[in-house]
Amino acid sequence: MTGTQVTDCKLLMGTFAPSLEVSTLDGKQWRLAEQNPQNYTMVLFYRGWHCPFCQAQLTELDRQLEQFANLGIEAIAISGDTQERARQSQQDWNLKNVRIGYGLSVEDMRCWGLYISKGVYENEPANFNEPAIFMVNPDGILSLAIIGTTPLVRPHFEDLLSGLDYIFKNNYPIRGTEF
Repeated sequence: MTGTQVTDCKLLMGTFAPSLEVSTLDGKQWRLAEQNPQNYTMVLFYRGWHCPFCQAQLTELDRQLEQFANLGIEAIAISGDTQERARQSQQDWNLKNVRIGYGLSVEDMRCWGLYISKGVYENEPANFNEPAIFMVNPDGILSLAIIGTTPLVRPHFEDLLSGLDYIFKNNYPIRGTEF
């Protein structure tokens, strides 16, 4: 690789989240604009069925989903996988609770400021997003973002739950609101 490419795709916290609509494995269309959680909608973007780190993360989320619900947080996990690959993830990873969205377009990946990788192994799609977590309040305002460039480093949900509990108990302000 040569040269440096600069793109302007960083989302500013405290502003409206980009629109988002995906199909889910329960046969419905999920729209961010229609969500009405008590505190946040957690949008977790995962790489896809090919990723063992995603398996670990979504399995952990599936086990702790009730703890997020107790904090007033509804969650969805979304990838660019096809319906078939998303269903395979749900089955292979024994996911019982977490809502799974699929078919995220590269355009939406870019709109959300996600890092995109080219598939290099046989079981990887041509292009897929790297992991990220966003918290969106009921008014559609971005409140928190954790954006990864690699599958290897992700927050543990126990740490995230603890931080969110602190935010709610202390009326902690949204950070990351300035360029």
